[in-house]
Amino acid sequence: MSMPDLQKSFDPRNIPIDKVGVKDIRYPIVVLERNSSYQHTVAKVNMYVDLPHHFKGTHMSRFVEILNLYHGEISVDRIDAILQEMKDRLEASRAHLELEFPYFIEKAAPVSGARGLMEYQCRMVGTLGETQDFVLGVSVPVTSLCPCSKEISARGAHNQRSLLTVNIRYHGHVWIEDLVTWLEECASSPVYSVLKREDEKAVTEQAYDHPMFVEDIVRAVTEKLSAVEEIFWFQVECENFESIHNHSAYALVEVGEKA
Repeated sequence: MSMPDLQKSFDPRNIPIDKVGVKDIRYPIVVLERNSSYQHTVAKVNMYVDLPHHFKGTHMSRFVEILNLYHGEISVDRIDAILQEMKDRLEASRAHLELEFPYFIEKAAPVSGARGLMEYQCRMVGTLGETQDFVLGVSVPVTSLCPCSKEISARGAHNQRSLLTVNIRYHGHVWIEDLVTWLEECASSPVYSVLKREDEKAVTEQAYDHPMFVEDIVRAVTEKLSAVEEIFWFQVECENFESIHNHSAYALVEVGEKA
């Protein structure tokens, strides 16, 4: 028996919709590591298409069907194919795919060499219309130490955990591991998952020797990423979760031309 397709029925209001789709799907993906192996993780997936003014709705189930079609193969090098599949199957002129996922990197403590896994939140955002756009993002926890506190205090200086978040557009390939390293180099000290006493002494002294305001950090990242040939646009923001204030300190820089 034929069933009516209400989504394809005519809508008389003459209002196109920029994005319509599904959000917060949890789905397994694979990410290529710098050592050429693959890391399996679970992403939060958002999928959208545009909707012409004359259609009443889109077919929501088709988004999940497309994910299932690429089961076990959802990775950065398949995003273009997934976006094209979304456009074709949903008869759209523009498709959007957003992936947010934890990525783990093994990291050695600076003195003892004790190893542990650090978690970094990453994002991949792809858009396909008449042109194609792709953004890679990563959030990296770091330590910052206040230059003002160090300058005016007779004993010590206050420091805090900070969160560096960067989104980039690039040509060729940029490894997540390299992006994390570049950001950590721009803070007072990196953050580790495992620290022995000798490591704690080392990172505390490193932070004390490299005091940085939130403004210093985003400027340092700007200098670092501006020197990377593959990156043609980036946005960097830093939030310091202040240890002696009831607020956070924040700064943002955006550089380059969007695709």
